[in-house]
Amino acid sequence: MSGKVYSDTHFTAQVKVIINKLYGKSIVKDSLLERAMAYYESQPLNQNKLDTLKTRIVELKSLPGDEKIKKQLAKAEREYREIKQELKDESNERHQFLLNICREIVELTEGNNFNECNRKSAQMLGTIQLLNPTQGKKVAEANEKSKPLYRAILCLRLLDKLCIDEAFIAHDGHLKQYLHNIDGDNYQNWPKVDAQSYQAFVDNVKIPLVMAALLQDIGNFHQDALKILTGDDGKLDVHRTLPVDERKSLLQVNYRETINFLVEGIGAALYVGNSKTERDKFNLLEHSKLVFIKHLLKNAISPKQGIGNLLKVPQIYTSIILSTKPSYNYKLLPKVYQALDQNAERGTCSQYVVDTLHEITGDFPQGFGVTYIPRDRDGKEGEQYEYAIVNQLYPNTLDHPLCRTATRNLTFIGHGQDIEVPLSVNLYHTDTAKAFSSISKERLNEILEKLSSNYQERKKLDLLPRCWDASEFFSMKSHQKLWNKTSR
Repeated sequence: MSGKVYSDTHFTAQVKVIINKLYGKSIVKDSLLERAMAYYESQPLNQNKLDTLKTRIVELKSLPGDEKIKKQLAKAEREYREIKQELKDESNERHQFLLNICREIVELTEGNNFNECNRKSAQMLGTIQLLNPTQGKKVAEANEKSKPLYRAILCLRLLDKLCIDEAFIAHDGHLKQYLHNIDGDNYQNWPKVDAQSYQAFVDNVKIPLVMAALLQDIGNFHQDALKILTGDDGKLDVHRTLPVDERKSLLQVNYRETINFLVEGIGAALYVGNSKTERDKFNLLEHSKLVFIKHLLKNAISPKQGIGNLLKVPQIYTSIILSTKPSYNYKLLPKVYQALDQNAERGTCSQYVVDTLHEITGDFPQGFGVTYIPRDRDGKEGEQYEYAIVNQLYPNTLDHPLCRTATRNLTFIGHGQDIEVPLSVNLYHTDTAKAFSSISKERLNEILEKLSSNYQERKKLDLLPRCWDASEFFSMKSHQKLWNKTSR
């Protein structure tokens, strides 16, 4: 694959832009993360100004009301109003910025029906996975940036499935008022059944859910949280495993400051117009959205069997798939549900919701590189393996990933076919790998030579790879169309 021109499809470029809008860092400091950090930094000073003016106003009101005092009072009250208005305008600007990102995410992951939503979401999840390095010093940094977006997409697809199944989450008061009489069957084609009521559901349920997912860990970037993460001297690794007491303190700070940023730093959208009736209706609606986001964030801390699982289960899944820990191991990603099941057993989250997400994703995450043994037309296995990439949600069997082939006859291709990879030919499966290990070392070296770009890369690879890192393959524009329709 060396010597190729590296560029991106329009979709891949869009995903990169969204990731940078969320957690990117630049000179202009205009990402969601940078806006939050700027808010946290300026809040104490702004609050001090307001408190000082408030105290001054109270003092002036207690004095005899001569002309001089009246002027001073009017000035203090004007300054107080101006600062409040300035802060409100800043919050509204941040709100609109976040709202636009959420709309963009929904647009890129939603379709006219259930299947189209899943296809588009698989594309975005897989693209995120394939854009991120799986080894080296930049893994934690890249995964940190991508987590909020990845988590938000999972939340949307989990919401869909739970509503289709008419699970307990669908009976939440806020959801019920927008689900109307839509049952599980109608939900799958809701945009066609009733576009207007579906759009109301998107605006008042799905977008607030995405907001909650994007903001869930923003409090970790408050000064108090960063002090825990980096230590008093600011030199400790922020991605290290924290002692229990520090972990508890961090969780408390994160929740407190996430809510702080949501309520004061983002707030409800401001009404634009002259109608008092419309304004009151608008404000009531915006307030209910804000309450719903707070409800999600609060209940995600200890969701038990409640709606907080909508955030909590995707959060745990994402923290493993896009881990920032030094222990990150790409080869272990298909074991993610072992950790999720353990969390459910401890009561950290709902086993039902874990099982539902498992049904959506299967064992193998989107974008994961699968190595498999191809069969000929007679069903006979050859003495070679090929590469494929997981590219679809809802596998028919949890451990049989739905993939797009990336090689044919040991040659990389950009126009593969969609296949299901059963255990019997998937080298990730221990018994399959053992059976295939009878192939001679010479033959395995011959295969590896064809599937690696140079000798140095080949030295790092296993002679019999249980999986493969497809990020270099995906870095070429011609290899990024893993979700287009194929013809057999």
